Amino acid sequence: MDLFDRVIERRNTDCEKWDGLEQLFGAPDALPMWVADMDFAAPEPVLEALRAKIDHGVLGYTRRTDAYLEAVAGWMAERHGWPVEKEWIVFCPGVVPALNLIVQAFTEPGDKVVIQTPVYPPFYNVVKNHGRELVLNPLRKNGDRYEMDLDDLESKLDDKVKLLILCSPHNPVGRVWTREELERLAELSEKHGFLVASDEIHADLVYAPHTHTPFANISEWSKRRTIVCTAPSKTFNIAGLNTANMIIPDKELRDRFAREVAKYSLGSITPTGHAATIAAYREGGPWLDALLAYLQQNIDYALEVVAKELPELRAVKPEATYLLWLDCRGLGMSVKELNAFLLKEAKLALNNGAMFGTDGEGYVRMNLACSRATVKEGMNRLTAAVRALRQRREDSRS
Repeated sequence: MDLFDRVIERRNTDCEKWDGLEQLFGAPDALPMWVADMDFAAPEPVLEALRAKIDHGVLGYTRRTDAYLEAVAGWMAERHGWPVEKEWIVFCPGVVPALNLIVQAFTEPGDKVVIQTPVYPPFYNVVKNHGRELVLNPLRKNGDRYEMDLDDLESKLDDKVKLLILCSPHNPVGRVWTREELERLAELSEKHGFLVASDEIHADLVYAPHTHTPFANISEWSKRRTIVCTAPSKTFNIAGLNTANMIIPDKELRDRFAREVAKYSLGSITPTGHAATIAAYREGGPWLDALLAYLQQNIDYALEVVAKELPELRAVKPEATYLLWLDCRGLGMSVKELNAFLLKEAKLALNNGAMFGTDGEGYVRMNLACSRATVKEGMNRLTAAVRALRQRREDSRS
């Protein structure tokens, strides 16, 4: 049996993904394939480090050691070819809290912030909740592949645009931006003077032949005007440990962000988060390689089912992440109807695409970071529900 085939029971563990079905979806019998965490155990070296920390028995205040900083920097060099210096790394409990702090530290009320939609829902909130003006730069769909619309972006840039929040790789559409695309974006940043906050939390979950390029490693300008948001959370399934690292090469930006972190007293790392991060980045590479191979097989299976059994749907093949972006507009349903259909007839709890913006309406996001058996069950439920719908519609026409 493959390591990732093992089904771990998550019900009754205070798990948001499984135990929140009744409260969040009103459907306790739905199969949860929504929130972006994995149903897999964390790598054994991480679990061993956590056991050692627990066995020690004292879980007091913890400092970030050189070993921690070296583990983060070493991972970036090894996996992404990015020579990160230890002093560039600033801790924050999570990427979303960090984005809130970035908006507050580097913009003023009334300033404009750009996001590229459809995109991870908190991107909207970190802008609007602080009284900044949201500027939407929708991605352009070319066949079943999304691209940046940089002409549209440039048409919307003025002296009030102070920040662009980049999702790289992109959630939910799964794009890995090419170096050429990022170079063009960096040129616009330099021409118009805006800062880039690059959320690279999915950077390790990239499938060959695609390669992730850290935005701060594009040019001298991007190095000076980028905050790269990273975390081991998605990579190693340790999101509950609330550990993230902002990598900021420019000292002025770094100090400014660090002051914002200190202002809200958010600079303390947990002993478990500290231990897990070191172990993950030092010893988690082989586990990640095996994970990527398994996830690719899950993705290939789901794509094959859509292509063969579900002509009403179209799947956007992810170049990264474990999230499948499904175009369900061929079902001819409203957002509300689609949500009800999936919950009541397919018995699936998925993320409705409307959460990601109006250009996500008619889409759903499916989490494939689960056992092959779960993926097959999810696709079987979806196929059976669509077939039944198809038959009802045929019967009504006859």
